[in-house]
Amino acid sequence: MVGLKPSEVPPPLGVKVLSAGTAACIADLVTFPLDTAKVRLQIQGETAAAAGIRYRGVFGTITTMIRTEGPRSLYNGLVAGLQRQMCFASIRIGFYDNVKSFYTGGKDNPNVGIRILAGSTTGAMAVTFAQPTDVVKVRFQAQQNLQGVARRYNGTLQAYRQIFQLEGLRGLWKGTFPNITRNALVNCTELVSYDLIKEAILKRKLMSDNLPCHFVSAFGAGFITTVIASPVDVVKTRYMNSPPGQYSGALNCAWTMMTKEGPTAFYKGFVPSFLRLGSWNVVMFVSFEQLKRLMMVSKNKLEATA
Repeated sequence: MVGLKPSEVPPPLGVKVLSAGTAACIADLVTFPLDTAKVRLQIQGETAAAAGIRYRGVFGTITTMIRTEGPRSLYNGLVAGLQRQMCFASIRIGFYDNVKSFYTGGKDNPNVGIRILAGSTTGAMAVTFAQPTDVVKVRFQAQQNLQGVARRYNGTLQAYRQIFQLEGLRGLWKGTFPNITRNALVNCTELVSYDLIKEAILKRKLMSDNLPCHFVSAFGAGFITTVIASPVDVVKTRYMNSPPGQYSGALNCAWTMMTKEGPTAFYKGFVPSFLRLGSWNVVMFVSFEQLKRLMMVSKNKLEATA
């Protein structure tokens, strides 16, 4: 199980859900500028650059955004991002062990196929529930705060309301199919690779179950996940950010990218994606394990004094 020593009693579902959502919010606060840079690089080439601005590399993008739009632009969409993590990560990570146990009938040491199935299931569940928050987050991150450039949205609630008024419920769930595909890939790759890397480290006694082990496992999982999920992530970002009518669907978006920009377009923003996902995984998994154990200690103390 993710973050569980063999000698420990499994924490209840509520503890895992709250720990996962809180840890994901902490990770988002730390890594959000990298995520914003990734989005800007991914949509570059889709439309003409405003004011002739062109982004080059992750740190070049961050520097350009600070110079042209101010440092606050790096956190465009943060409110929607935190809303997303509390809805999204709490389901996809918090429910993972329970869904895995459901598929095995409560047996220990599930095989890789069961782990992949559990990760895909919780990833798809989370997207279905949290998709509107992701749409608003991506659109805010893509929005440039430049003089003379009209702002698409002025606030998070206004963005939800405007998307619903102009595009209906379908607008709020725009890109659900590529996002389910992307997050099924991300979730099963991220959680399964973290599980397997950590188990291999502990089995070979390379490290004990502590911070360095969690760091290595999370960073390795981040790299593997980025390689596998980047193409779907780029299509998802472009499609969710597109105005009505630009693409007939996610597959049309992918085909347009291939014909106009070539296959390398699917790996635009790879470096910031890896930097963001690698660092996000480290912060999230370390925070998740510590928060979960802290909550269990507090729960046990309360039960002992009751």
